[in-house]
Amino acid sequence: MDRTNESLFGAQAGETPAALAAALAPPAARGHYDELRGGISAPREPSELANHVPPQALPTAAWSRFFEHLGHEGFADLNRRTVNLQRQVRDNGITYNVYADAGGPQRPWSLDLFPLILTPADWQKIEAGVLQRVRLLERILADVYGPQQLLARNLLPPALVLGHPGYLRPMHGAEPAGGRRLHIAAFDIARDPNGAWWVVTQRTQAPSGLGYLLENRLITSRLFPEAFRELKVQRLAATYRALLESLVRACPAGGGEPRIVLLTPGPYNETYFEHAYLARYLGLTLVEGSDLTVRDQRLYLKTLKGLEPVHGVLKRLDDEFLDPLQLRADSHLGVPGLLQAVRAGNVLVANAPGSGFLESTALLGFLPALSRHLLGEELKLPALPTWWCGERAAMEAVLPQLGQHVIKATYAGAGAGAVLGKNLARRQLDEWAGRIVREPDLHTVQAYLPLSQMPTWKSAAAGDRIVPRSLLLRVFAVSDGAQGWRVLPGGLTRIATAESEIASMQRGGSSADTWVLTEGTVDTSTLLQHEHPAVDTPHRNRTVTSRAAENLFWLGRYTERTENTARLARLAIESLNGEDQNSQPLLAWLGELAAANALVLAAVPPATQARRVFERSLVAALGDVQGANSVGYNLSALRGAASGVRERLSQEQWNQIVQADQEFRRGCAACGTEGDYSSVDALRVLELLSAHTAAMTGAQTDRMTRDDGWRLLSTGRHLERLGFLAQALLCAFETGAVEDEAGYEAVVALFDSTITFHASYQQRHDIPALLDLLVLDRDNPRSLGWVAQTLRGRLAKLANMPPGKMPVMAMILPDPQAWTLDALCQRDAQGQPARLLELLRQCVDASYRLSDELTARYFAHADSSRHSVGA
Repeated sequence: MDRTNESLFGAQAGETPAALAAALAPPAARGHYDELRGGISAPREPSELANHVPPQALPTAAWSRFFEHLGHEGFADLNRRTVNLQRQVRDNGITYNVYADAGGPQRPWSLDLFPLILTPADWQKIEAGVLQRVRLLERILADVYGPQQLLARNLLPPALVLGHPGYLRPMHGAEPAGGRRLHIAAFDIARDPNGAWWVVTQRTQAPSGLGYLLENRLITSRLFPEAFRELKVQRLAATYRALLESLVRACPAGGGEPRIVLLTPGPYNETYFEHAYLARYLGLTLVEGSDLTVRDQRLYLKTLKGLEPVHGVLKRLDDEFLDPLQLRADSHLGVPGLLQAVRAGNVLVANAPGSGFLESTALLGFLPALSRHLLGEELKLPALPTWWCGERAAMEAVLPQLGQHVIKATYAGAGAGAVLGKNLARRQLDEWAGRIVREPDLHTVQAYLPLSQMPTWKSAAAGDRIVPRSLLLRVFAVSDGAQGWRVLPGGLTRIATAESEIASMQRGGSSADTWVLTEGTVDTSTLLQHEHPAVDTPHRNRTVTSRAAENLFWLGRYTERTENTARLARLAIESLNGEDQNSQPLLAWLGELAAANALVLAAVPPATQARRVFERSLVAALGDVQGANSVGYNLSALRGAASGVRERLSQEQWNQIVQADQEFRRGCAACGTEGDYSSVDALRVLELLSAHTAAMTGAQTDRMTRDDGWRLLSTGRHLERLGFLAQALLCAFETGAVEDEAGYEAVVALFDSTITFHASYQQRHDIPALLDLLVLDRDNPRSLGWVAQTLRGRLAKLANMPPGKMPVMAMILPDPQAWTLDALCQRDAQGQPARLLELLRQCVDASYRLSDELTARYFAHADSSRHSVGA
C-alpha cells in the first residue's frame, strides 16, 4: 500500500471530527476504491496537500455522520475505546486458532474499531444479487443430484461436478428432508475501483462467520451507541430467528418439538468459539460426532437418560468427514451411517451433504449461462471474470495474461492457496504456466481486483492515525420458509494486513462489524418468544449428552486434583523451609504423598535423606504439563475438559480457568532460571493458584444449574477428594506422622481444616479429636464422612431414586452411618487402629471402582438395553 500520504491524526477540543477526518486521514492506495470518501483514490498534487483539502478528500455523508456522533471527546477517545474493545474480546474469550492444538495458546479474535458502513443503495444491489444467486445454486443442486440435465446439455462440465471431491455420489437421487438442500450460503464480495460489487468466492458446505459477526456487532455497537442509533443500522436477530424457524419446519415429523443439534468438529477446531456461541444463541445442543449414533436409519443423541431422537443437524463440519462408512474411513469426527439416515429422509442436515463442488472458483465462470437457462435472468451481482483451464480455449486465452490475474486450485476450498500473478517473477510465471499446461483441469485463473479500502484506527507511539486497509465482505443468505430466502443485513468484513492484498483471518488479517443503514424502520425483533402463555411452558430439563457429562465429570475431578496437589506442594515446600524441617515422620509422610501424586519422580531421593534435592525436584516439576498428576498437568487437563463443555460455562468461569492456566505457566517459568530455583517464588505461584481454584469451585457450586451434568461434575470432584484425603490419612498413620506434633498439624492443614480444628479442640493433638473432625464430622466438607454421604446423595439423584433409597452403585461406598469413633480408635494387638486403616483402604478402593462404574454406566451407548457400554 502507498504510504506517502499517511498523516498523523489528532484532535483538539472544539475541532470538527468530520473536517479532521477529511483533512488528515490518508486516502486509499492508488487504484483502490476509498470507502471513506466514496470514490476511487487518485494521486494528490503537492500543491493540493499544502494549500487546501481537495473535494475527493471529503468523507461520504454516512461516514461524516458517524464521526459527528463519536461523543464529546471525539477522536481523543478512540484509544480508550480500542483498549475497551481488546478487553471485551479477551473477556468474552473470542478466539480464532489458525493451527489449533491441545496444548497451544489460543489466538484472540482480531476486531477493528471502525465498522464498514454500507448505504441503503449499496445494500439494495447486494441483497438483490445474493438472493438471485442462492436461488440459482439451489436449482443447480436439485439438478445435479436429480436428472442431471445440466451435465447432459454441457452447461456444466462433468469434470467440475462428478470429478470434484465435494460431489457425493451416495447422495444422488436422495430427496432432502424439507425439500431444500441449501439453508445457509455465504458469498465473499469485493468492490471494484468504480464502486461496483463483484462475487469473488462462494461457500456452501459449512460457511463460517455467523457467530463471529454477532460478537463483532455486540462489541462495536456498544462502543459507538450514539452513532449506531442515529445512523439507523439494521439489526440482525430477525434473520437468525427466520433461519431457526425454517430449520424447525423442515425437520421430518417425529411427534413433539423437533430436536436440532449443532455438529462441531470439537474444541480444537479453529472456529470452535463460534460453534459454541451459535449453539448457545440459537438454543441448540452442541454435539460432536461421538455424541450421535444411527440406529435403524434414524439419528440419536447419546444422553445420560439414554438415546434420544435427533430431527435436524446444523453442521459445522465439512462433508467429507460426516460419515466414515461412506466417505472418509479415517474420520473420527462424523457419525457412521449418517448419510443413510439422510437418504431415508429421517433427519434434516443443513446444508445437505454434497454441496462442496459449488465452492470451486471455476464454477463461477459458468453461472451467467446457467442463470439464463434456469432462471431466465441475467445475474444482478456479477462474479469476477474466471477461466477454468480445463477448457483449452480458456487456458490459451489466459496464459499470456497470467501476470495480471490470480491463480487458484480448481478442487480446493474457496480461496485456498491463491497466488497473485503480479507478485511473481518472470521465471515463476513460466513455472506456473508449465504446471497449468501439464494439469490444466486442476487450475483456475481469476481476474485480479484491487480491493476497496476502509478506514481503520491505528494507535502507535509515532502518533494516532486513520489508516486505509483492504477489505473483503462475506454476506450470508439463509432459508426463510418453504421457498423463501433472506439476506442477513450485515456480514463479516475481513480486513487485510498492511503487507497483504488478501483479506484472510488465516493470514493474520482482522475483521470489522458491518453496518447496513436503512431509510425505513429498524427491525427490533429478537429470538425471544412472546406468544406462548405460561400454561404452555412446562419445566424442561436440559439435555446432557454423554460426552458433555464425561467432560463435566473430569472437570470436577481435575479441579479437585489441581487444588489437592497444589495444597500438597505448598505444604511440602513450607515444611521443608520451616522450623519443623527436621521432623522425620513429617518428611516421610510428605515424601510418600508427593511421590504417590507424581509431584516428584520415583528416582528422586526421599525428603528424609536429601531435603534440598527433593525440594528442587518438586519445584522444577510444578509446571510440567507432560507428567501425569503434576500440578501443571492437572491444570492443563482441567482447561481441556472445560473447553469441551464451554457452552455450559459462564464467560467468567472460562476466563478464570484460562487466567489461572496462563498465570501458573508464567509463574513456574520464573521460579527456575539457569538451573536454579526459588522456593519463595514457588510458594507465591501456588498461593495464587489456590485462590484461582477456590474461585473455580465456588463458581461450580453457586453458578451452575443443578442438572445431571452438574451432579456428575460434583460427583467427580468429591470422588477425587475422597480418594486423595483417605490416601493421605492412611499414609499419615503408616508413617507415624499423626504421632508427631508437626505431622499432626500438617495433616489437619492438608485437610484444609486448621481453623475449624483449633476452634473446636484448641491445642489437643490426640487421635480421637483428629478422627472426629476429619472422618466423622458431617458439617465439615473436607471430612471423609461428609464426602461419602454427599456422594451417596449425588448418586441417588442421578439414578432418580426416591428419598431414603440408594442405587446399587452407591453400595460401593462405605456407609458413614455405620462409623463410630470408638470403633475407629480401637487398636489391635500390634497397636494399630485396624478398623480405621481398613476403612481408609475401602475409601481409596471405592473411589477407583466408582469411577469405573460411572464411566460404564453413563458415558457410552453400545448396548441399547442398558444405554451404555464399558469405557
